[in-house]
Amino acid sequence: MNILGIESTAHTFGVGIVTDTGKILSNVTDSYTSDAAGMIPDKVVVHHNTVAEKVLLNALDNAKVDWNDVDFIAYSAGPGLDPCLWAGYHKAKEWAQKYRKTLIGVNHCAAHLSIGKVYNALQNPCYLYVSGVNTQIIVFEDGKYRVLGETLDIGLGNMLDKFGRIIGLGFPAGPELEKLAKNGTYVELPYVVKGMDVSFSGILTRAQQLFEQKKMTKEDLCFSVQETCFAMLTEVVERAMAHTGKKELLLVGGVGANKRFCEMLNIMCKERGATFYKVPMDLAGDQGAMIAWEGFLRKDESGDIEVRPHWRVDDI
Repeated sequence: MNILGIESTAHTFGVGIVTDTGKILSNVTDSYTSDAAGMIPDKVVVHHNTVAEKVLLNALDNAKVDWNDVDFIAYSAGPGLDPCLWAGYHKAKEWAQKYRKTLIGVNHCAAHLSIGKVYNALQNPCYLYVSGVNTQIIVFEDGKYRVLGETLDIGLGNMLDKFGRIIGLGFPAGPELEKLAKNGTYVELPYVVKGMDVSFSGILTRAQQLFEQKKMTKEDLCFSVQETCFAMLTEVVERAMAHTGKKELLLVGGVGANKRFCEMLNIMCKERGATFYKVPMDLAGDQGAMIAWEGFLRKDESGDIEVRPHWRVDDI
């Protein structure tokens, strides 16, 4: 069985094809970028509609399959930016009708978790999901995903992109920010942990003030923002692992591409006698392969559910 997955929750349009054993046959993405303006939903929709057919054809070609080999289509139903979700849904609906395939709407967050779990062959990990909008500590217990802690305001990925835009790094800012941080030194910023939850807006405000007052270099600010935010998350996820007794930690989401973040989490896990896992770069960010795999897992319980922009993983 082959499943085709369509991702369109934010700036990336992706198509992936996987088998019912979790083997990834292809995983093609095309992402909207901007030098300064960040992610403008209307422009992202134009991008998705422009690249969709090309991404689809490349995915089919890379997988060496045609529509006769595809059993059904999975798509990101949410959470995500409403216009972007609808752009992906309409493409999924169009292709499903044209090629007579069943549609399976899936939760984008759950897809990040499930592709990481099957890729690493894990049993029952503690998940740390850190992307643009989402920053959550999640476990699977009693047949449901449960959120043990999360951001109280903005997701870490969005916070880093906002900060990057302030200091002129363009969008997305993560890779450039990580490069600059390597040459920086630490300056104190707000450290906001509230029980199992975290908050990033105050850090962003303070970093912007320091930059505009020209009191710190870009390099020092990038280093300090990274160290502070990553330490906060390392603290709360360690507390979650202590509470649940889990010995596997899986980091998923686009911010998981940051090497320093992974280093800090790995050190924490080793000190606890646990094991840290992540996913490769091509599975860390948004992409269609994870949607396809989650579609396979949900094929008997989901269907054409249109879009759900605010669909939480603990509401599945």
